[in-house]
Amino acid sequence: MLPNANFFAQVLLDREHFSPGGIDGRWGRKSENALAAWQKKHRLPITGTLDDATRATLGNTNGILTTYTITAADHAALTPYPSSWLARSQQERMGFASIEEMLAEKFHLYRATLRQLNPAAPWPNPPAGVILTVPSITSRPLPELSRIEIRLEQRSLRAYDKQDQLVAHFPCSIAADKAKRPVHETLRVTVWAENPEYTFDPELFSEDPEAAAIGKRLRIPPGPNNPVGVAWIGLDRPGYGIHGSPAPEDISNTESHGCFRLTNWDARKLVHAVRNGLPVVVLP
Repeated sequence: MLPNANFFAQVLLDREHFSPGGIDGRWGRKSENALAAWQKKHRLPITGTLDDATRATLGNTNGILTTYTITAADHAALTPYPSSWLARSQQERMGFASIEEMLAEKFHLYRATLRQLNPAAPWPNPPAGVILTVPSITSRPLPELSRIEIRLEQRSLRAYDKQDQLVAHFPCSIAADKAKRPVHETLRVTVWAENPEYTFDPELFSEDPEAAAIGKRLRIPPGPNNPVGVAWIGLDRPGYGIHGSPAPEDISNTESHGCFRLTNWDARKLVHAVRNGLPVVVLP
């Protein structure tokens, strides 16, 4: 049953930018990696398990849960999510397709977890006025960074501040093709943007029958369901970047065409802390 001890720990880690991916109350690989990074930061034995010493550094669980009232504005902001690239290019915005999707992302949850916390709500689109139980995920912004590390085997991203202190850990997806993984290289940030547009290039989607039929590039409008999500951090290699994703459940589980994918909420945190020339070191 939720919330449980794992859920509380995940919320506390998320607040400190040590992301378990989506908060779900289950202690899997992504939660273990986040906690191990937290233990490293605090010079504790690195176990990935919730021992008493680690719990003490996370703080108390007061105020973990809060409430959210669905509004008419939430419903007005919803947009369709077409199945075809051509139809997506004709949208004004790639917004959320349901209240469930919107609020799961807003509160850093997987959709199934949002339902578990609120079993009586009429999902996927509870009406305005419905009051939901959600985690309180307020956190301070990241400081300016000195470097980013991508750890390929662990499928994670770590960020360090100007004092070389570890300040963030995010799960990420990496390229499916090993030849597209720039291991042992240092890339650099060249450009960054919130709510970017996406250029659909059919040559990058050779496995997609629709791409071959379209035969031309398309502009996909901004929004959380844009293929690169709500943030883009471009690197000094053509086509490479760190970005968000419309599918948080897939992060660190599935692989990409070549970029480094984060959940939208983690990408939004990171994009505010980067600068021109910031090193991005790719480790095995």
